[in-house]
Amino acid sequence: MESPKPAHTPDDFDLPLGRLLGAPTGTKLEKQLGLATVGDLLNHFPRRYINRGELTELGKLPLNEDVTVLGRVTSNSTRSMRSRKGSITEVVITDDSAQGSTLSMSFFNGWNAKTQLAVGKLALFSGKVNSYQGAATLTNPSFEFLPDDELAPAEAEFMASRPIPVYPATAKLTSFAIAKSVAALLAVVDLAAVGDPIPAAVAGRERLLPLEHSYRHIHTPSTEREWQQARKRFRYQEALVLQTALARRRAQTEALPATSRPGTVGGLLDAFDARLPFTLTTGQREIGNLVATELSKPHPMHRLLQGEVGSGKTVVALRAMLQVIDSGGQAALLAPTEVLAAQHFASIRAMMGPLAEGGMLGGADGGTQVTLLTGSMPTAARKRALLDAAAGSAGIVIGTHALLSDNVQFADLGLIVVDEQHRFGVEQRDALRAKAAKPPHVLVMTATPIPRTVAMTIFGDLEVSELTELPAGRAPIGTHVVGLAEHPGWVARLWSRSREEIDAGHQVFVVCPKIGTDEEGDGDGDGSGPPPENGEKRALAEVATVAELLRNEPVLAGTRIGILHGKLDPAVKAETMAAFASGSLDLMVSTTVIEVGVDVPNATLMVIVDADRFGISQLHQLRGRVGRGGLPGTCLLVTTLEPVHPSRRRLDAVAATTDGFVLAQEDLALRREGDILGSSQSGGRSALRFLRVAHDETTIAAARKDAWEIVAEDPALDGHQALRSAMEAYLNPEKEAFLERG
Repeated sequence: MESPKPAHTPDDFDLPLGRLLGAPTGTKLEKQLGLATVGDLLNHFPRRYINRGELTELGKLPLNEDVTVLGRVTSNSTRSMRSRKGSITEVVITDDSAQGSTLSMSFFNGWNAKTQLAVGKLALFSGKVNSYQGAATLTNPSFEFLPDDELAPAEAEFMASRPIPVYPATAKLTSFAIAKSVAALLAVVDLAAVGDPIPAAVAGRERLLPLEHSYRHIHTPSTEREWQQARKRFRYQEALVLQTALARRRAQTEALPATSRPGTVGGLLDAFDARLPFTLTTGQREIGNLVATELSKPHPMHRLLQGEVGSGKTVVALRAMLQVIDSGGQAALLAPTEVLAAQHFASIRAMMGPLAEGGMLGGADGGTQVTLLTGSMPTAARKRALLDAAAGSAGIVIGTHALLSDNVQFADLGLIVVDEQHRFGVEQRDALRAKAAKPPHVLVMTATPIPRTVAMTIFGDLEVSELTELPAGRAPIGTHVVGLAEHPGWVARLWSRSREEIDAGHQVFVVCPKIGTDEEGDGDGDGSGPPPENGEKRALAEVATVAELLRNEPVLAGTRIGILHGKLDPAVKAETMAAFASGSLDLMVSTTVIEVGVDVPNATLMVIVDADRFGISQLHQLRGRVGRGGLPGTCLLVTTLEPVHPSRRRLDAVAATTDGFVLAQEDLALRREGDILGSSQSGGRSALRFLRVAHDETTIAAARKDAWEIVAEDPALDGHQALRSAMEAYLNPEKEAFLERG
């Protein structure tokens, strides 16, 4: 017998939930989960599934394994803990078997367990089996009630052939309540009439389920295979929608008019190349030629340049800036900190020599001026810098967020170079772009190597270039883990080793995670530092305390010790950095403010205290501050954690290789998805639903290729209406912010 046709249209996905489920249910779904329309709820997919068909007898639970058990509550009691504040709720369940097997469970401060697990309730419990006083037990297991907790065990076993979907839920809106609402929609919505975002040819090639079947199988699967097939389909759909959005953004950028900057023969760039004291690496030449070609086009360049610390990105960027100046334009270099801006200013002026003193006494004919603009500059110097930028006499303007101020004007801004792109929001880059008459060319640099999958996902609208070889003269850096838990006597050796470097005429960095007792770190790092494991609390090394300790350390008597961190007055910070760079200080105790851009060729040893509190990319950046002057560098990663602690794996990975691209892959494997993609825009969770950049490179690459082909043939997506609609629905403000990180 043919089932009756649903009485709703393809526009069902746009209907308010209250229309089909009733106002009270619709209101509750919107208030608790922000789900307002039919499409919102049907796209609120289960986060996992419980396979009821594999229930385990309570008397035969395997130790140290995750299990899901069906049980009826026989007792529930709560008592206060003796040694600390809080309570323990102890629940006992039975499997109603002939043997009368029972299982005890403990919930620490378990308010939900105390109030919801009443005697007689039938529920599914999931957790890891432990042993306590010789008996199996579960600690803080998750639990879900069956739709009808009065089901007899025989009826429950009959239902057990189907996996149970577990939805993201709240205390006031359970997973089963959501499942009930979803089932009501599936009964009336005409899914066959919903447009498929994935073109038929692509779906066929990838062997994807039809859209209608995918919705039914992901919400009400009969078997494990069904929901896995549905997830595969929605994973590809998410990748295609995301990559199409990136491809369209890229196409729109390329369609914008920009001023061509081809350079001139015999200009500044040629003069700069002639005075270079070293030969460009193959990578620098190849990427330089590529950038030069893109700058010559009447559409804006939009390129990400990534490479190792010291791989020569600044030279590539400077040559691009000089080509723009040769074409009558100006270049702006945006740096995240004043320390880094000052370093760029000094190093670029040093590399250019007289070419950076155009119009000045002793300056080269046809030279330009390099200007620094930061928020802490004296008023007179700031006014002079503003005038040079507005008049065009400054071909290169280097600065921090001060460059974004409304009163900063350029005569003809042709190129923006952004260093360490992950520190700037899109609004800041847009503010700088708005200072150009036409869209400027953009070159983004990062010394934190990015795995290919992350680059395709986060920076999919940028062309990516990689500098993989180090210039001649860069000495190797030896990295060693100093485990004080197993070798407490090594503390003394740390400082005697530091003294040896100082006596040899070299300098030492000592890096700490905190500034002082009441201060956290600078926040100048990349945010990759991990939270404490299992909520552990321990005193962390502080700049002020460590500096005082070292000043009183007999083996370091007579050494000149300075401190540097982000909370210092900018003038003091600049003075301290200059003193260390000139050799007036022997040892610098610092936070991660020295992580990027600081160039002290004479520094050969870095001691990172409590190194386990930094992420892989931060540690890799930090150690890049030593071994820059042709002298071998050493980095000591000091930790008080036991060798078996999970965070020690991170330190071992950094010590094992200096290849940033290998470390980037390891970082990707160790970090949570939300950390990789930016938890600030998604409450700590990934902005992606099914796609996982750590595992789905093949899917992302295939979807990227499909998206570029679709956009190339149909830029407005007029022939792909369903894909366009899915893209517009997918790109809520949170996802837009996520995409804009590129």
